[in-house]
Amino acid sequence: MTSLAHFEAVAGSLKLPGEAVIDGKLRASASGKTFPNVTPRNGRVLNHIAQCDVADVDAAVKSARRAFEEGQWRKSHYRDKKRVLFKLADLMRRDAEQLAVLESLDVGKPITDALKVDIPGSIRTIAYYAEALDKIYGEVGPEAPDRFSFAVHEPLGVVAAIVPWNFPLLMAMWKIAPALAMGNSVILKPAEQSPLTALKIGELALEAGLPPGVLNVVPGFGAEAGKALALHNDVDMIAFTGSGAVGKLLMQYSGQSNLKRVSLELGGKSPHIIFADCPDLDKAATQAAWGIFYNSGQVCTAGSRLLVQQDVADQFVDRLLGVARKIVAGDPLEPATTTGSMASEEQMKTALRYIETAKREGDALALGGKRTRTDSGGFYVEPTVFDQVRPENTLAREEVFGPVLAVTRFKDPDDAIRIANDTNYGLAAGLWTKDISLAHRAAREIRAGLVWINGWDSCDLTMPFGGFKQSGFGRDRSLHALHKYADLKSVSITL
Repeated sequence: MTSLAHFEAVAGSLKLPGEAVIDGKLRASASGKTFPNVTPRNGRVLNHIAQCDVADVDAAVKSARRAFEEGQWRKSHYRDKKRVLFKLADLMRRDAEQLAVLESLDVGKPITDALKVDIPGSIRTIAYYAEALDKIYGEVGPEAPDRFSFAVHEPLGVVAAIVPWNFPLLMAMWKIAPALAMGNSVILKPAEQSPLTALKIGELALEAGLPPGVLNVVPGFGAEAGKALALHNDVDMIAFTGSGAVGKLLMQYSGQSNLKRVSLELGGKSPHIIFADCPDLDKAATQAAWGIFYNSGQVCTAGSRLLVQQDVADQFVDRLLGVARKIVAGDPLEPATTTGSMASEEQMKTALRYIETAKREGDALALGGKRTRTDSGGFYVEPTVFDQVRPENTLAREEVFGPVLAVTRFKDPDDAIRIANDTNYGLAAGLWTKDISLAHRAAREIRAGLVWINGWDSCDLTMPFGGFKQSGFGRDRSLHALHKYADLKSVSITL
């Protein structure tokens, strides 16, 4: 295992990216404005980032449109597209340690997670869609004596990808990779809290041979750069991951502009259900703990509602607390750290406010509840568990996006399914049972886009990712994501 000193040395040697990537060049913002990029590791300013606004977005859109219409990427042979995307994957492997350090510094993510999960996952994503792009088949229509008809998938045009701060590189790749594979031009708007790996990828894409304008990166604030992208009449699609409030705004902006296509992956309040016949209480307790405390709870699929059947509730909660007590926030660059900081001071304060609300509403604090590592200057919150949370209480209904778990006890399967579905969200759910009939019934009746049985977060890139209800619509991952970035054209030839 490499040491803290090693990663601090890597961090100290890096030239931190700060310029936008527009039309194949690194650029300052048109206004000359920048904003400070603060690391949540210790609250210090890492560097200053180009603050892109309407002018920069317009330049990026014009570049992306020109590249699309000229067709240097869109019309290139699939073998050439594969070569460039595989080259990008190779460059990411070459710079994997640098990317991991950038990600860790930017969002407080444990360096071990960045090295083992985020960066390899991002590389696999670009490689997966590079391999898949020549396996997009059209359809031949029913035979008719006087015509030959077929349907083909064509790229949309200019795609704006607006991505969140919790998994900056991975979420970007979930959108960039299939959009590029389909032949689109892409404008990436990273979250202002975590721009570094996005800017680095913009540079690597040029090195890989992606033509100028095919991938632009415009850092900036959502109310400026994000809004400008969503209102731009020459953007054909917005692919967004983030909050429900912003998702609703993007839908409005689409209607106010050119009715651009919108794909939304929004929040969640995912139920993690432990039935009395759970096949392995210890394993389930471990996964329930990490299902909420991984990445300091800053995961859209976090199992933030733990529903436990009354018959096993006391012993299960005891097991859960035993696991949670061993999860201690630490320095993100320390390889032994298993959970790091919150992504920002704002997000830390949000989590602490929810903790105070839960106390006021009478939820039983069983573990944690405080800010920690205050001497570091960073933004850390203890893994926190509230027991005996009523389904109508705030902690059971609103997304905290932090390391805060609400435990609710239920009577029987009908009660569990009712509580699980009593939410505006429908992203993910998990359940533990030996009863195959119950497993199938619950999976069918729970309104969620992802359902995991006897395991949490137990699927991968090959399966679609997205939610029901106010968790959004559209799917990332799998071959389904390719078709999201394409139009379907029907052609009929009269014989």
